Amino acid sequence: MSFRTPARQLRLWAEPPAAPAPAPAPPPVRAADSPRPAATLEIDLDAVFLRVFRRLRLHRETPGFRATFYPSAGLHSTIKVKGANQVEARVSDLLSGARPLVVEALAEILLTRLYGCRTSREARECYQAWAHSPAVQRRIDDVRRERGRKLLLPPCGRRFDLKAIFTDLNRRFFAGAIEGVRIGWSQNRSRTSLGHFDSSHRTITITRWLDSPRVPRYVVEYLVFHEMLHARIPVEHRNHRRVVHSAEFVAAERAFPDYARATRWLRLGRRQRAGEAPWEGV
Repeated sequence: MSFRTPARQLRLWAEPPAAPAPAPAPPPVRAADSPRPAATLEIDLDAVFLRVFRRLRLHRETPGFRATFYPSAGLHSTIKVKGANQVEARVSDLLSGARPLVVEALAEILLTRLYGCRTSREARECYQAWAHSPAVQRRIDDVRRERGRKLLLPPCGRRFDLKAIFTDLNRRFFAGAIEGVRIGWSQNRSRTSLGHFDSSHRTITITRWLDSPRVPRYVVEYLVFHEMLHARIPVEHRNHRRVVHSAEFVAAERAFPDYARATRWLRLGRRQRAGEAPWEGV
């Protein structure tokens, strides 16, 4: 596989950035759009779910609803049928400060998933616009730091020292500009989630499954570099969608010197896990 981007572009990360133009003052955040503590807003969630259920006209017996806010480190909400025609919903308390229209949009999303129906475009766009707004994203990061924990194994494994790899890559490609990032091996030996960058906790996790003599060093270096790019290149938002791997990100990633053979090794490894091809000879 040939590189589409010259390798020298990686060095651009080591160059001092140009002085940014003064940014205009951000518009004030409306109170209705800002996530607030649950105690400041009274929402009858049971009534919300019942109202949305009737509006959907699902031609089913109306269930009893028990919907509650619960403390969450993100926007994870769940719904399930429990007992005789009872529906239980648990909604992240980060929505307790959202506009009623946003809460109703989430109720529609959950109910249509539960009953196998199509969610309206209006509900999807309303919820996504709220969830991806800067104020909500900042609140999510704050809450994840307050409530969540990131458990990592030490970076020095049986075969590879992730801290040494991180330091070397940071010096070679980023001029030491990536600071305040903690790196370590995962708790489990995942074969599907190979690496992850947590922006809230500023951590890089690499699956412990790769800490093996059978794994080439350039593969681990590529995965660490990939997660370091996440720490360097911010997520883009387009039409209420989060673009994690932007064009800028892809160009920088493909310029990594061992990109072609590392991704080839990982592709063949994925086939080997499915029983289609061996690791050896890659």
